[in-house]
Amino acid sequence: MTFSSAYPLPNLPQSNHKRVVILGGGFAGLQLAKKLSGKPYQVVLLDKNNYHQFQPLFYQVATSALEPSAISFPLRKIFHHSKNVTFRMTEVESISPDEKRVFTKMGFVDFDYLVLAMGADTNYFGIENIKQKSTPMKSVSEALYIRNRIIANYEKAINTQDENEKRALMNIVIVGGGPTGVELAGAMAELRNRILPKDYPELDFHQMQVILAEAGESLLAGMTPQASAHALKYLKNLGVEVIFKAAVTDYDGLTVKVKNYPNFNSRTLVWAAGVKPNAVDGIHADQVAGNGRLLVNEFNQLAGADYIFALGDQCLMASEDYPRGHPQVAQVAIQQATNLAKNLVSLHKNQPLRPFKYKDLGSMATVGKKLAVVDLPFIRFQGFFAWVTWLFVHLMAILGVRNKLFILLNWAWNYFSFDVSLRLLIRPRMVKDHESKELVEDKD
Repeated sequence: MTFSSAYPLPNLPQSNHKRVVILGGGFAGLQLAKKLSGKPYQVVLLDKNNYHQFQPLFYQVATSALEPSAISFPLRKIFHHSKNVTFRMTEVESISPDEKRVFTKMGFVDFDYLVLAMGADTNYFGIENIKQKSTPMKSVSEALYIRNRIIANYEKAINTQDENEKRALMNIVIVGGGPTGVELAGAMAELRNRILPKDYPELDFHQMQVILAEAGESLLAGMTPQASAHALKYLKNLGVEVIFKAAVTDYDGLTVKVKNYPNFNSRTLVWAAGVKPNAVDGIHADQVAGNGRLLVNEFNQLAGADYIFALGDQCLMASEDYPRGHPQVAQVAIQQATNLAKNLVSLHKNQPLRPFKYKDLGSMATVGKKLAVVDLPFIRFQGFFAWVTWLFVHLMAILGVRNKLFILLNWAWNYFSFDVSLRLLIRPRMVKDHESKELVEDKD
């Protein structure tokens, strides 16, 4: 069946309450929908996927430590007992602020209040070859693709006689020294050091390079110098080659060109160097900052449109403490969503709005087994205790008791067995139905 955005989104429940339409089921959108559950609004949550993805653990899917379903949670299940929250899986095509209407591939939906919470995507900084040839890690499917790519490369490496090609298949280059790059580099080094040689004894893993390229002068730029220094030490001890002032300028699928360094050969380039906000048609140019983030006031209201709000990675709220906007991290998104939920209730009661004030709860990153760095507002620490803290915080943040238990058991098994059990090469297959071809991914 073909839908048109010229018709209303089918089967939306009727309500006497004002309608809040939320675009995006990430940290911000999901938090807002949960906080508005049971409140005097009709809430319509739209997302192109029917599940919430826990982004901080994507790298563990990519390195076979967790299966995709462990860090994903069905959005519909979250709202089983909510009478005023409706979810629809569809892709947004554009918005019309004047009509107060959102156009999607399944039809349009009208709103009284609109919340833009579509997060961010990979930023390739205009380098088209890297966009085409590298692999990002901004979704569960991309993390699963990296896992398949790495395992497939080792299977190919066993069967090639060309030593240069064999090393290129084994090498991995990771671009970006933020938490994603650091955590992925550490996990890949541990795979190389402990696990892959048992699976592929025919290969010489002493020749395999794990290279982390950072364009700046330090790792974990948003954390303290102590955290950066310890992360660097941990990575070097694991055998990761960390290079600084190393802007990657081009990649053809084999040769990685790096400013100030010789070229590297690798069949796997993971791009974790930056993010850019997801855009939506219908926003005026004067509502967008130079970096693509949407300009909002202290109440997260879009400039010139007080009935449209933007949250998290999509918005730029300049303040005395954050003149260039808040960091694009999950805690900002969650706190802004919580504050907006209170303000929407205040709007319903004709009460004054409460300005957003970010409370920095700290940052952390794990580098490997028993190796992590933690920066809290009142204390900073590294090593084993930091690793345990990282495990606990991320476990508590996962949705669903089943997922928490499954992840805990996987972590425990990996800790005591020095092994990961999900090194499966699962290829997508093409399924043709009566109307179209769909890409269907087999489950773990």
